[in-house]
Parts: sequence; structure tokens; C-alpha cells
Amino acid sequence: MSKGGIKDKVAIIGADMSKFGERWDKNQYDLLVEATEGAFKDAGITKDEVDAAWVGIFYYFTGLSGTLVEDALRLDGKPVTRCENYCASGMDAFRNACFGVASGAYDIALACGVEKLMDEGGSGLPGFKIFGHPIYPLPSAPAMFCMAATRCMHEYGWTKEDLARVAVKNHENGLHHPKAHFKSPVTIEQVMKAPMIADPLGRFDCCAMSDGSAALIITVPELAESYAHSDDYILVKSNAISVYTMAPWYWPSYDFTHFPATVKACEMAYKEANITNPRKEIDLAEVHDCFTITELLNCQDLQFCDRGKAVEELKKGTFNWDGETAINPSGGLKSFGHPIGATGCRMITEITKQLQGRAEGRQVPNAKIGLAHNLGGAFSVCSVTILGKNE
Repeated sequence: MSKGGIKDKVAIIGADMSKFGERWDKNQYDLLVEATEGAFKDAGITKDEVDAAWVGIFYYFTGLSGTLVEDALRLDGKPVTRCENYCASGMDAFRNACFGVASGAYDIALACGVEKLMDEGGSGLPGFKIFGHPIYPLPSAPAMFCMAATRCMHEYGWTKEDLARVAVKNHENGLHHPKAHFKSPVTIEQVMKAPMIADPLGRFDCCAMSDGSAALIITVPELAESYAHSDDYILVKSNAISVYTMAPWYWPSYDFTHFPATVKACEMAYKEANITNPRKEIDLAEVHDCFTITELLNCQDLQFCDRGKAVEELKKGTFNWDGETAINPSGGLKSFGHPIGATGCRMITEITKQLQGRAEGRQVPNAKIGLAHNLGGAFSVCSVTILGKNE
């Protein structure tokens, strides 16, 4: 029996995001309304036309169940589901909405994500003393990824300056995006001299906490021609998710030079989308650059370059916004911060607008196929979405 899939069965007809940043004047309901109203307007629909919704929310203090969406939008009792899957929560919400539409259960669905982090205060992500294994210690997020950085320095000869180049590239891209949290360029010297967080990761090697929301409206291609983007709606080519252990440092065979969840998720996504040469076929990607080392390993795991060669390709300009494979032309998490539930939907929104030729920041030339990559936990959960122009 065929497993089927969602290739070309789902169309994105509307997409938008809030401004990301320290949104002290707004709560999570305000941010969600800001994003969803933009998406409704973009699609040319009203909220009453939505049959069902899925929302990515990680933290309980942002919202529980689907009631946050109902209280913000007043969908009058329609089905709303909260998705939580670490930092991949937003893209998992999109994935589930796609299944709902592709199955024929719903004509129009809303996929959205939101997180309100800044009001919690503190010196990093909340909850690390609460979540996790009851016996095994849970390191901080920078400590999780610094292990990959030190190992890659040992295996590949990468340096702290190599990591700094990722931050410089992404902050330069974010400078051009009106909705980015951080809109100032940084130099290699600034990154190198910044305070250390978890050796060798300094302040500019780490993405920041942020508030934000993003939303997408989806339907089937047969109905997409009836809405505002009848001529340029975007097709979902695939979406795959992979889950591995939350404690990779206790995994005897793990080498810290790759992320197994990304390797598996992209393998499944490429198979469904019929992608055989990712570097040549994918024009741009929004990848999960929670840390500078993460982007470099993502580029290798997603097969945009050979293992150990990400730094070399970065220096050559391969991953620039106008390079062979544009990586994080929006500025990525380094420029937007990481309001956890919102990030996956923001990435898909960015890819959607890039493929339509209406990017809010730097526009990648002649983009036809784009990829969004969302990595969560201790590199435990990965979701990969591939989108294509309707041609």
C-alpha cells in the first residue's frame, strides 16, 4: 500500500509575520493578531473562511491548547490544535495543517506560531531547571551546541573566526529586513571580542530571545486559483520530521559533527519532493542558525556541501544571498531572534515570499525551489519543508 504524501496537494495562498523583537507593548494575542490579520489580507479571505487551525507554542506561559487562537481570533468553536515539538513547534503546526488539507478534511486551514518570551526575564531560555530528564543533568542550549563546535574544530580545523563569518553574513542580511529584531551589521572583530557564553561560542555566536508570530493560509491547489494569489500561489513539495534522543551526549556512537535528525528529515523530504541534487536544485534555504556552528553543520547535513567543507564554501560566497545556494537571506535567527513557536512559520513565510519575488528583505534572484529547516531540542527534532513555485 502506498504511503502517499502531500507533494503538490497543498498550496500556500497567504503568509505574513509580525515584527520580531522586544515587543513590550504587545502580548501574545496582539502578536498573533498582527500576523494572522496580515495573512488573511494577503490571501484575500476573512477569518470566517478558515475551517481549522494549528498553532505552534512551546512555553506554557505563552498559551495552552488551542484556546490562545480562539481567544485572539474568535473562530467560534472551530477546531484548533496546539503543537509543541521543541523549537520545531511552528513547522510541526504547518505540517499538521498540511495533512488536514491534503486529506480532504478541510478546504482552508491556518498554520501559525507565536511565542512571548521577553516578559519572562532571566538570562536565557526559561525552564531548563524544570524540563528534561529526572536524573541526567540538562546543559544550557549554548552548552549543548558548543560541544559540536569544539568537535568540529578538532575534526575539520575550523576556528572561532570561521564561526564569526556566519554571524557577519546573517546580520548583514538582517539589516535589510524591516521585521528583523536586530538590524545592525557586525564585524568579525566584534564577534571575536564579544563576551564568551559557552566556549567557543560568544555572544554573537548565539541567537537571542525574542517575541514574534507568523501565519500561513493553506488550501488545495484546485481552490487556490480562487484567491488573491491565483497566479503565484506556492506549492508544498514535501514536509518531513525526524526525532532522536534528547540527550545525545549519552549516545555512545554520536560524533557531534552532524545532526542525525536533520540527516533523516532531509532524506525523507528530498525523496518526496524528488530532489536528487540539493545544492543544484534548491535556490535558497532558511536554516536553523540558533548558533553559528549550527548553520555550518546544517549546510552539510542538508547536502549543500560535503562534510567538513561548509567553512570553505562560506568563504567562497556560496551561501551569500546572491550566491549559489542562499542561506538565511532574511538574516535567520541571528537577526530575528528565536520566539520558539513562531520560528518555523516565519521561515516558511520567508521562503513563500521569496519564491513569489516579493521578499521583504533581500530578494534571492530567480528563486524557484526553497527549503525551510527547523531544529529543536538538543538537536533532537528536525522538520524540513520544501516549497516550489507553481509553474
